[in-house]
Amino acid sequence: MSGQNKMSRIKGSQFIRFFKPIIEVLKETGGSGTAAEVIDRVIEKMRIPEAEQEETLKNGQSRVRNQVQWARLYLAYAGYIDASKRGIWSLTEKGLSADTLTIDALGIFSEVKKSFKEGKRLKDRTTPSVGVADDEEIEPPDHRTNLLNLIKSLPPSGFERLSQRLLRESGFQKVEVTGKTGDGGIDGVGILQVNPFVSFNVLFQCKRYQGAVTPSQIRDFRGAMMGRADKGIIITTGTFTLEAKKEARRDGAPPIELVDGDTLVQMFEQQQLGLIPRTTYDVDEKFFDDFKK
Repeated sequence: MSGQNKMSRIKGSQFIRFFKPIIEVLKETGGSGTAAEVIDRVIEKMRIPEAEQEETLKNGQSRVRNQVQWARLYLAYAGYIDASKRGIWSLTEKGLSADTLTIDALGIFSEVKKSFKEGKRLKDRTTPSVGVADDEEIEPPDHRTNLLNLIKSLPPSGFERLSQRLLRESGFQKVEVTGKTGDGGIDGVGILQVNPFVSFNVLFQCKRYQGAVTPSQIRDFRGAMMGRADKGIIITTGTFTLEAKKEARRDGAPPIELVDGDTLVQMFEQQQLGLIPRTTYDVDEKFFDDFKK
């Protein structure tokens, strides 16, 4: 039986295909990269079609991005990726020295699965809320998952007003929600004051979305903002396909800033908006070694 067939027979193992590409991408980027950067490059390297990028899980998460996150989690448990920094994926010495031509993806999967059954846990404060791979869930939902689910449950008008508040907290001035029907998808307008001499009119669109925003939606928004503002922002609770991201930064066209669900949660964290900070502690067992004698 081929390795591919073996993988297809293992429940919850579709993410195994991303083990090698993740390590390869991290090596290509000097050993580390932001989560968003690595995921995008992995999807591009594997030539995942747009249709697959638009597929979602029952909870609204992108299926393919969820699988890449699960692959990262397994690689962290197996010691290939350093799990100590939030939002940054970096290779350990084991990962840097790994030969991706001979790496045993099935072996990694089996090893980590065995550790889960033995009740071992990864001391990782940065474990992503990766959702569910088939019918298994290793990590319980964290505040990020809960926050995003709450935002998705808001009515469209509520999400628009929430985006207005977030933009104000982020330094925008005169932020107004328009929400006019037939306005080309423009939900609001604001002013970004860079310094006393420079400011930009900004139009924003809010998509309380489960799936992925596509290039055609980027083009439609750009068409609606032409002649009305210097910059546009699309805020979504979902994701953007790779082609949508390329369209947003296409040469010769007004740039559009993209805020996906993960970035949206990060902004709420930075502003401590709608979140109650808590202090947690880990026991320093080495400190007590001298007292055991």
